[in-house]
Amino acid sequence: MILKDTIVALATSSGVGAIAVIRLSGPDAIALADACFQSIKENKALVKQKSHTLHLGHFVNNKRVIDQVLISVFKNPHSYTGEDTIEISCHGSMYIQQEIIQVLLQKGARMADAGEFTLRAFINGKLDLSQAEAVADLISSDSEASHQVAMQQMRGGFSNEIQYLRDELINFASLIELELDFAEEDVEFADRGEFKKLIAKIKIVLKRLIDSFAVGNVIKNGIPVAIVGEPNVGKSTLLNALLNEERAIVSDIAGTTRDTIEDEMIIDGVAYRFIDTAGIRETKDVVENIGIQKTFEKITQAQVVIYLFDVTQYKVQSTKYKVELESIKNKYPQKQLIILGNKADRVLEEVLNNLKLEIPELITISAKSKDGIEKLTDELTKMVNIGALNNQDTIVTNSRHYDALLKALNEINKIDEAIINHISSDLMAIDIREALYFFGLITGEVTNDELLGNIFANFCIGK
Repeated sequence: MILKDTIVALATSSGVGAIAVIRLSGPDAIALADACFQSIKENKALVKQKSHTLHLGHFVNNKRVIDQVLISVFKNPHSYTGEDTIEISCHGSMYIQQEIIQVLLQKGARMADAGEFTLRAFINGKLDLSQAEAVADLISSDSEASHQVAMQQMRGGFSNEIQYLRDELINFASLIELELDFAEEDVEFADRGEFKKLIAKIKIVLKRLIDSFAVGNVIKNGIPVAIVGEPNVGKSTLLNALLNEERAIVSDIAGTTRDTIEDEMIIDGVAYRFIDTAGIRETKDVVENIGIQKTFEKITQAQVVIYLFDVTQYKVQSTKYKVELESIKNKYPQKQLIILGNKADRVLEEVLNNLKLEIPELITISAKSKDGIEKLTDELTKMVNIGALNNQDTIVTNSRHYDALLKALNEINKIDEAIINHISSDLMAIDIREALYFFGLITGEVTNDELLGNIFANFCIGK
């Protein structure tokens, strides 16, 4: 794929701001900007200026000054896209932004598609495909953890691991292919013992990367946490306490929350999406029943379930609470469960101690006074294993990469079996080619227009 035209787009967010940046990239980028630029101090021609230089002047159209601008010049191949690139910093008026873009379109540029600047960077070898996808992740990162993972991937950490495995496998693949040329001679150029060691090493790395997706996925998308329990135990109060704002309506009337209420917050660099659900009880209210059905839907979608009960009612309601708790444990055995006893400020310390003897994993809080909330957030942090992130290990966050890794591991397992069972080189070569294909899908050695279209369609315009 070779793109020879010149594209333009607003690189900063749409709307009014102090400044805006308009980006041009392509073979005519510098000439197009030059045709609309008047230097303030001297008659500078942008086409004659060195790369990575800044120039103050006016952007004009038929001698009409549109704005005073600062133009950055980047000459190929030393630019983000690998092409000649111009960035025009102008005042943030929407009128000015559109006027400059319209003039450049009239001069021969065309509007960039979503992600087209990064697509060109990929095509021109400035980024591999996994790095290009990390650019989108970096732009959308909303927590310290998601930012850290995206930065590590954009700097090539994941790509380097995959490329190393691919190169090692290619070395042996070439020897296996050579054996096919001498099939009648019945010779082995590839040392099967060394090959088996390599396959074992590749399996270890692939399994580690695949396992990291469980952490990477929640870091990237946030961890859904469902708050469930009987009506009036303080679920909405807890949500408000966690978010430090009056997000949910709090009332003494049972069944106030009839739909789910969701909001996000960052705890120790990780995003959590808390979901306040309708109280679980038997009711003839049709609307409330719909809310209770949604509660169970949200438990299914959540990674963590907080079961909340009222410690002041435990003596009376203990049987019902235990039945509900066991029901959640049995119905959702894979869910991480936190048991919270609310309204702890209303009972004696002795009562709380007895409760903790009965329920060792119990955390007691007062959602109204926010006492004990820190214990809850500490428990949530323990449940998310971000040790790999702190150790700067490679973490997979992209479902496309995860799928390719699973398929690559499947092919590697086939190769391992082929070595053990002394399968012929021609059959083994098929599995090796398939494994190399899936490695190539990750870094972009193997691509097609449909794959690239799907990836870059999710980018913002101007990036």
